Parts: sequence; structure tokens; C-alpha cells
Amino acid sequence: MKRRTVALITYGCAKNLVDSEVMAGHLLQAGYAMTGDPAKADILLLNTCGFIQPAKDEAVQGIAEALAVKKKNPRARVVVAGCYAERAREELTARFPNVDLWTGVKDFDKIVPLLSGKDVRPSTDTFLYSHRSPRAVSTPAGWAYLKVSEGCSHGCAFCAIPSIKGRYRSRPVSSIVQEARTLAARGVREINLISQDTTFFGRDKGRPDGLARLLGALIDVKGISWIRVLYGYPEEITDGLLEVMRDPKICPYFDIPFQHADRSILRAMKRSLDAGRALKLLDKIRKTVPETAIRTSLIVGFPGEGRGAFKALAAFVREALFDHLGVFTYSSEDGTSAAALGDPVPGNIKEARRNEILEIQAGISASKLQSYIGKTLDVLIEGRSDTSRRTWRGRTRFQAPEVDGAVVVEASWDRLENLIRRVKITSSDVYDLRGIPG
Repeated sequence: MKRRTVALITYGCAKNLVDSEVMAGHLLQAGYAMTGDPAKADILLLNTCGFIQPAKDEAVQGIAEALAVKKKNPRARVVVAGCYAERAREELTARFPNVDLWTGVKDFDKIVPLLSGKDVRPSTDTFLYSHRSPRAVSTPAGWAYLKVSEGCSHGCAFCAIPSIKGRYRSRPVSSIVQEARTLAARGVREINLISQDTTFFGRDKGRPDGLARLLGALIDVKGISWIRVLYGYPEEITDGLLEVMRDPKICPYFDIPFQHADRSILRAMKRSLDAGRALKLLDKIRKTVPETAIRTSLIVGFPGEGRGAFKALAAFVREALFDHLGVFTYSSEDGTSAAALGDPVPGNIKEARRNEILEIQAGISASKLQSYIGKTLDVLIEGRSDTSRRTWRGRTRFQAPEVDGAVVVEASWDRLENLIRRVKITSSDVYDLRGIPG
């Protein structure tokens, strides 16, 4: 009997990717086959993002494309899951009546009985996997994401995540450590801890030092060489956390979304750390954790952002000297407190401000990368970078997967993927480095 094939398409963030990997694990365990070609699939399964308007637009386009495949192959089924399906089920159902099945963020572990048409008692909380969950890791074999929690208990004015995912819920430390051991046994050398707010880990259970305790436990996992912490609130970076991050196993990398620098804008955003306090925190981090790399995310065009507030943000970026930076244009989202403020900043001004910040950052990034020329660095090799078989692509400890730059290595290595190698840096550009075996 022919196995039913599933094309699983993921939109949005790394946290969505982990949920998709868990769904894939359940499907493979149940005897389904996975395919990367939607045209050859019996089931097109879309895990959507509904965070901001561009993500919703991408999901809508994906659903339309899946239904176009179904029109050519009426036996195919289209299943839509994830954040956007959770957030706007009624709206999407009316818009796309030919979708066969809708499921949100609570029942990823029930995908097999859902596809079988069985009655499934819906869960009350957003799904949070454990080390016992089957998971088909889809990232390069040398690294993986490890989700430590689900949901968010913050009330940022611009963010719809709490209304989609619910309150913050930490996984048990023992479960995370066991999963790290399993990943290490599979050859994973770098784990990237992710959540809506990783620095909040354990605080929902009354443990303000929760992340420091978790990192201390993960340091002892044999086989894992690099531990990276992604996404943390600046107010939650404690002295205890800084101390444990000095350990050589933990990447000296801080992903801190400051969002803005102007005090009045931050107050409207329901964030608290203005430019002055943020710069003091950055100075403290850099003095405590040697060779630190810092990434931030910013929002331009928030309601009330006049030219003066934007100039304050631009000045902050020049002074902060971030290693990596991402910029979002503000998207007014239903269900957030900022929605009542409207969306008064025109789209063309938002885009111009975004480009201005990115131009400032490009100069900073290029200068920082030039400082590595002539140095020999540890690089996690992810795979070949082209078809010539002469170059490989990897990352240093100060480059997170998928969001930062890379190191292109000119080498005649054979079958050395996913290993950490010494690389001498020979040149750089705005975001990437090039090197040779060191």
C-alpha cells in the first residue's frame, strides 16, 4: 500500500519551525512520507505565521498557492495550521472555503488523528513539546533549535503574540537537558535556545535566575560545543546570567530587541529601557563577557514617531555599535493596545526610516568585520556554499543561524560538513567573512 505523502511548508520564525519538526516527527512515526514537492503530495500542510501584516500576507499567498495545487490534483488535501489559523480562523475560513482542515497552535501533537478525521478533544493551552515528542530536525546536522518555553506574559503594546499563544510556560529543565543530550547523540554541536523571551525562562515558576540555572545544566551536556541564547528582554539580563555566560561553551552572543530608543515612544510601546539605560547595559555586558556580539531588533514608524524621535533612534544605533541589527516597519495589529493609536506614519516614510537605519548599521557591520581579517576563528561548517565544490559555508560564535552573516571558506575539504574548524579570515564585506583553513 502506497504511503501518503505530506508537503510541510513552514512560515515565520524558528519557533514555528520547531513546531513543524514535531508535526513531521508524528507523521513519520505514523507511516507518512515527507516530500519537498507540493505537486507530488497527498497532503499540503501549512504552518502559518500571523504576527504582523507581511507574515499574514505571506500565509495568504501560501494558502492560495496550495489551493491552486489542489485544483490540479483534486485528491490532494490542504491543511492550514499555526498562528494565523489560530488568530483569524473565522476570517480565513470564509475567504478559503476549499481548505480541508484548519488547526491552530494547540494541537500540533494531534496532527495524525486530525488528518485521519478522528474526533479530537481540543487542547486548552498552546502546545509545548517535550523531550519525548517525536521530532524530525530539519536544520543542517551540526546545529538545531531548542525551544525552552511557549507563550509570553509581557504586554508590549504592538505585539499580538500573547493573544495568540497565551501566557508564558517554561519547560522543565530536566526535559530540556534530555533533549540536548539526544541532539548531541545525533551529531548536533550547537544548540540555539529559543522562545518568545528566553531571559524570562523560569520566572513563571518563581525563579528569576531560571535561565542561568538552565545554562549551568546545559554546559555539562557532553558533545554540545556551542550554546546560544536567542531573544531576551534587556530588563531581565541579570548579573547571574552574565556570569554564567562567561563560560567558554556558551556563545558570547546577546539577542536583545530594544525596539526603540526614544523615551516617549517606548512608553507608548509599554517598554521601559530608553537609550541612556540601554547604553549602560551594553557597556556592562561588553565589560563582563569578553568578545561579545550583540544583535537587536527595532521598530520604525510606531504611532507618534516624529522626526525628533527617529533622530534619537538613529543616534542610538550609531552609539550602540551593534554587531547585528534587524528593523521592522510598524504594523498595526488587531487585539493589541497600540491598535487604538491608529497607524498615522505613512508607509513610504516608514520604509525610508528603515533604510536609513540599515544604512547606518551597514557601515558599522562592515567596520566590525574588517577587524577580523588576519585572525583565525572557530567556524561551524554547515555545508558547501556552491556547486563548484571549492567553497564551504559556516558560522562563527558571533553569528546566529539564519539571521546573521556567514563565513565562506575556500577549501578542498571532502565531507567535512557540520564540524567546527579553524579558519583564517582573509577578507570581509558588509555582512560576511571569507577565509581559508587556518
